[in-house]
Amino acid sequence: MTVRITARAEGAATVVALQGEINSTTSGGLQAQLLPHVGEGCKVLIDLTAVSYVSSAGLRTLLIVHRRAQQVAARVTLVGLSEEVHFVMSATGFLDFFDIEEDLDSALERAGR
Repeated sequence: MTVRITARAEGAATVVALQGEINSTTSGGLQAQLLPHVGEGCKVLIDLTAVSYVSSAGLRTLLIVHRRAQQVAARVTLVGLSEEVHFVMSATGFLDFFDIEEDLDSALERAGR
C-alpha cells in the first residue's frame, strides 16, 4: 500500500492531498514529500479526505510536520478527517497541534484563498 500525494497552489495556500493509508510502511516517504511544502510563513492544507487509516508512525510524521511548521512560522491545517482518523487523533491529543477543517472549501476560505 502506498500513499499518493498531489500538491497544488490554491490562492494563498498550498493544498497537499493524500490518498491511502499512513502507516509504518508509507510514513517515511510521506514525510520526505510533505516537509518541502512547509516553508517560512506559508499556509499548508493537508487534505486527508481520502486517508482511511493513520498509525502511530503516521502520527509521528504529522508531528514532525507540526514541529517544522512551528520552526518556520507556517500554518498547517488538516482537512477532511474521517471518523476513524479523527478518533485516533483526538484520543492521542494530536488535534491540539493543528487547525482542523471539515472540508477543503472551508479551509481555503479561512486561508484567504
